[in-house]
Amino acid sequence: MKIAMLAPIAWRTPPRHYGPWELVTSLLTEALVARGVNVTLFATQDSQTAGTLAGVVPRGYEEDPAIDAKVWEYAHQSHLFARAGEFDLIHNQADFPAHAYAPLIDTPMVTTIHGFSSDRILPMYKPFENRVHFVAISEADRHPSLEYAATIHHGIRLDEFPFDAEGSDDLLFFGRMHPDKGAAEAIHVALASGRRLDLYGIVQDQGYFDREVKPHVDGERIRYLGPVGGEQRLRALGKARALLHLINFDEPFGLSVIEAMACGTPVIAINRGSMAELITPETGILVRSAGEAILALAQIDAIDRTACRRHVEAHFSVEAMADKYIALYERILS
Repeated sequence: MKIAMLAPIAWRTPPRHYGPWELVTSLLTEALVARGVNVTLFATQDSQTAGTLAGVVPRGYEEDPAIDAKVWEYAHQSHLFARAGEFDLIHNQADFPAHAYAPLIDTPMVTTIHGFSSDRILPMYKPFENRVHFVAISEADRHPSLEYAATIHHGIRLDEFPFDAEGSDDLLFFGRMHPDKGAAEAIHVALASGRRLDLYGIVQDQGYFDREVKPHVDGERIRYLGPVGGEQRLRALGKARALLHLINFDEPFGLSVIEAMACGTPVIAINRGSMAELITPETGILVRSAGEAILALAQIDAIDRTACRRHVEAHFSVEAMADKYIALYERILS
């Protein structure tokens, strides 16, 4: 089986710090290669893979201002689809623009929809549902008018996430500095509960950050530590009493939720989007508001950190994700 994997090009694959789509693309690619699948990863030239790397874009456009996103996305897509006949199947991880090529090739195509942002993108999905096999990343993110081939949850490499049986008394926020992600709500909960809060993530909305986050950052009670990767990221995920995921939108999945639980950290989340698919009463608490999140903190010590780890092992491993995609590929090719 020869697979062409089309990665996004906002960031390197895998990303150095932030880049959830690129991260999932990398996780799946490496798991497939480990199972003996012949994968060519179409990604930025500085990307890393155990498969075959094919790239025309020097670096991610979010990392290098000289890279024009629109220009290089066209070049990136053209590079793959000119070679479509070399592959048994194309797996598109880079959203709807790739669908424009679908009627021009014979190679079967899978698109993982990393989040259905709005009905405005339907014109680049609905006409192609009988040609492209759509995969939802959660049941909650399925659009009611689309046909799907499968729902496949993301998975992570468990051996990369060290379990921390103790944690600390501090709270954790992991996500973009954007109104959707709820950094301001996390700060409110921390201040009301008297706990310290560490915030990690890129600033995506500077105005929001300057108004709602920065005024509270004092380096003691509320600390903003920016985007992090590597060992610092892993320590942050495990060294917390709870991850606050107080979102203001219907989260399609939420990688930081399962990453925190893998390290033993329970999650307090607003019950929107996929949260009920990821979090059980044994691994966290679903709430309706920041006020309920404050009350939930009184119950968080009753959650067994070992149960959090076991839940991720049972349901969100990269091996399980790869097995489900291989089964889908085989079904399509048969």
